[in-house]
Amino acid sequence: MEREQSLIQVCDQLGLEVRHQDRPDLLGALEEEINRLLVHDFDRLIAILYRVDVSEHKLKDLLKKQSGEDAAKLIASLLIERQQQKIRSRGEFNSSDDQINEDERW
Repeated sequence: MEREQSLIQVCDQLGLEVRHQDRPDLLGALEEEINRLLVHDFDRLIAILYRVDVSEHKLKDLLKKQSGEDAAKLIASLLIERQQQKIRSRGEFNSSDDQINEDERW
């Protein structure tokens, strides 16, 4: 569920329309869009990676170690992984916020 939610968020950030019937191949659509950006709009891809806060070092390291792999698949996996981290972090923050005494809340 978390991975699907992350995938949908990444697709939204890339401007891909997410419809229920598209979900089974949403990862494929994401990879196609990343390939398109790699070839035709690299600056936009870099801006998206920056906005999502994908580690530049991690990306370079992964691309170097797996140089024979499809770069779009590797980038998609990093985008999804980062979104999953954000979802977990927000969940932890929200659950700890619920434990604050009502008198101490802002």
